[in-house]
Amino acid sequence: MDLALGERRLEKVDWLPMGIHILDAMSREGFEEVIGVHDRKSGLRALIAIHDTSAGPAFGGIRRWSYLSERAALMDCLRLARAMTYKCVLAGIPGGGAKAVVLDDPALDIEGAYRHLGKMVEGMNGRFYTGPDVGTDGTALDWLSAETSYVTRTGPEGPGDLGGATAAGAFAGIRAGLRHIDGEVDWSARKIVIQGLGEVGAKLASRLIEVGATVVGTDIDTDHGEAVARRLGFEFVEPSTEIQIECDVFAPCALGGILHDVTIERLRTRIVAGAANNVLAKNHHGDMLHGRGVLYLPDFVLNAGALIRGAFFHLENRIEPLEGIETRIESAVDEILTCSQSDGIPPFRVAISIAESRLAQRRGDA
Repeated sequence: MDLALGERRLEKVDWLPMGIHILDAMSREGFEEVIGVHDRKSGLRALIAIHDTSAGPAFGGIRRWSYLSERAALMDCLRLARAMTYKCVLAGIPGGGAKAVVLDDPALDIEGAYRHLGKMVEGMNGRFYTGPDVGTDGTALDWLSAETSYVTRTGPEGPGDLGGATAAGAFAGIRAGLRHIDGEVDWSARKIVIQGLGEVGAKLASRLIEVGATVVGTDIDTDHGEAVARRLGFEFVEPSTEIQIECDVFAPCALGGILHDVTIERLRTRIVAGAANNVLAKNHHGDMLHGRGVLYLPDFVLNAGALIRGAFFHLENRIEPLEGIETRIESAVDEILTCSQSDGIPPFRVAISIAESRLAQRRGDA
């Protein structure tokens, strides 16, 4: 496989310097549109990034977070939008990526902010479908849906269990990774450490326990995490200790950026495979993992389950079964790992190269 295109793109992966020229960045990375949103009444400050609509509408949730700066918010928005395009391409979804981020503030009128965003999304006439993300829960989705039909809701009005769909994809990726390095899965002999026991992490733990794996978990909300561990019957450990536990699989299912120079040195796992977005602090940390013999399965492949569910619900008015989600993601992982092994290239670089090549074909650039 020709990986040249992806390699050229990866040379510029940390492409948002201080003193950013946003139009240059958009041109270089193929973004179609970046919108700044301000609402005086609610205090809303937000960004919407549309990365690609060459094969269909753009999909991406709304993240509400207390960013350190507007630049940090913009970087997160652009990275997440681009990752959504990669998810669509690799999962065979006729659409592309987008993202919205809301700069959280104690004075923010949250309901008013989401209603204003809903009107913005509605005005885009189906070019952008949005949904849940960090900080955007079922109540926020209700506010959005009062203003736009282009939103993926939870509950009976939506495409079903999105957290379960994401967990199913992560489970399928873990299964493919174990089979790749050992030739078999043998769950009863496997130990998986899950970082983050929210909706996705807890459902992943439940699935792993069902098949007989040993699970260890942690969460920064220790009361919540301990309650999940008691309910499901696995060991809970204090946050920040999980990195050093010897295991077969380390599954990050919380926030991103957790694999960097310090944590990689402390890792004692054979595989990193989880549902969190942007697990690598920088892309060269994927190279570090590869050099240390740790198999890193790209997060934007494994956590595409909710996207698959939401996209087919909107585009084809059907709910993709969990088995179909697992098949799509496991097939993508198998292809990536086969190419990685034959070419000696880290899996995350192979995944981006495949995605960029297919995206170029979609756009007519190939």
